[in-house]
Order: sequence, then C-alpha cells, then structure tokens
Amino acid sequence: MSAKRSLTFAPRLLGAAEAAAYLGVSATTLRGLDLPRRVLGGRRLYDRLDLDAFASDLPVEGETFESEVELCDRHFGMQA
Repeated sequence: MSAKRSLTFAPRLLGAAEAAAYLGVSATTLRGLDLPRRVLGGRRLYDRLDLDAFASDLPVEGETFESEVELCDRHFGMQA
C-alpha cells in the first residue's frame, strides 16, 4: 500500500512561481525585486527566510519615513 503523503509544513526553498505566490506578487514582479536565490543542482530557488525578511523590511502604510536624501544629509551632517 503506497499512500501519498502531503506536507504539513511550508517548504523552505521555493521555485519562482511558489515564491511569487508566497509574497502575493506576480512572477514578473518577483524577478525585478533582486532577491537572493539559492542554487540546488541546476535549480534556482528562493529561501522562504529571505522572502520573510524582505516582506518585514517593507514600509508600513501610515508610518512616516525619512527620504533617502534626508537620511543621507543627516548622516553626513548636512542641513537642507
């Protein structure tokens, strides 16, 4: 008797289609995000931990953030 087992956990390494679905974006958008990929054999896979870190670093709507120029100016002691 060979019963097919189903996974009860999310795999850590995901192909492009699965990684895009995990983030809730299209595969085209995923390719433009410049996320690191792991190499396993000939496959290029996205690490779920990298995807989580990317999502966690996205800005939160309603929070105020310094622009990159303001942040750079402040870092180098320059006033606008």
